[in-house]
Amino acid sequence: MRISVVHPRELGPSETARWRALQSGDPALDSPFLSPEFTIETGRVREQVRVAILSDGVDIVGFFPFERHQLGIGMPVAAGLTDAQGMVHVKDIEFDPLELMKACGLAVFEFDHLLAGQPFVPVKHTRHPSPVIDLSDGYEVYVESLKQVSGKTYKSTAYKSRKLQRDFGELRHDFGVHDEAVLRILTDWKTDQYRRTGRADRFSRPWITRLVENLLQVDTEHFGGSLDMIYVDGRPVAGHFGLRTKTTLAGWFPAYDPAFAKYSPGLIHHLAMAEAAAATGIRLIDMGRGEKEYKDKLKTGQLWVTEGRIARPTAGAGVHWLVRVPIRKARGTVLGNSMLRETADLALKTYGKIRTSIAS
Repeated sequence: MRISVVHPRELGPSETARWRALQSGDPALDSPFLSPEFTIETGRVREQVRVAILSDGVDIVGFFPFERHQLGIGMPVAAGLTDAQGMVHVKDIEFDPLELMKACGLAVFEFDHLLAGQPFVPVKHTRHPSPVIDLSDGYEVYVESLKQVSGKTYKSTAYKSRKLQRDFGELRHDFGVHDEAVLRILTDWKTDQYRRTGRADRFSRPWITRLVENLLQVDTEHFGGSLDMIYVDGRPVAGHFGLRTKTTLAGWFPAYDPAFAKYSPGLIHHLAMAEAAAATGIRLIDMGRGEKEYKDKLKTGQLWVTEGRIARPTAGAGVHWLVRVPIRKARGTVLGNSMLRETADLALKTYGKIRTSIAS
């Protein structure tokens, strides 16, 4: 096994074609976060992005995208943003994960959304569900299954959609939009949501804003940014920006105008998005790991992702363990206990209200 490490801008057409072929050959790898375009675009705004190319003889058998930080700390590409992480590789690939890390110059590789079944999942890790909407049999079949398992939610959402239109006007849904002005409306809503709920504003980080804006303009057969918005009487109500492959749409940044909160605009929008996505050939919507009520109401099943770390016996790995592992364990304890999770969420929202009132 030979391993070479390059910056994404050094990938040539033959390598990206091979990457795409390996990805399309395994349905388990059909996430836009694992597409070569995502790594290449992230590399334009993140100099620390690298790709390890694994070769066996004359054949490329795997691609491992990652970020390399100080002290040899490795993370997935766009760490903190992605809902699917890992290698794109041939089936039954065999290699030594520690040798891969050494070739990449890594002391530690830390992950939180590594796809289950990856060839280097460590013995000690935690598994988490990633809710999905299965559209493989079409939107109508999905709706019928939703009525069976979550009939109250479907009826309530349909009623609120009708009431929203009675109160404000006809509903319009624009899908597959590439307008930066529409994206700005969505990201402004998302920034307000982060502040209200006490979370860190992702869009305060310039590289994330540039990445999202760049991805909005990508639209190929295999990969693209996916922006949509619902309106009533021309007024934007709720929308979403995510990424897609040919058949999978990854949920990423959903948001809505809080002025319409009582109508459950997020649920109205997600159903409209699912219908439009199915019409374009999308067979799966991955809503991503996370305890959210709307995901439980809309999901038809779930994928599994893992959280953990792989470490070589180095000083950098020891420092990382001292700093990061206790924090991650504490976070896992809180997220794994509903009472602690709700208490933490309430504390964050209280902090968000205080922060918003001070800012105003």
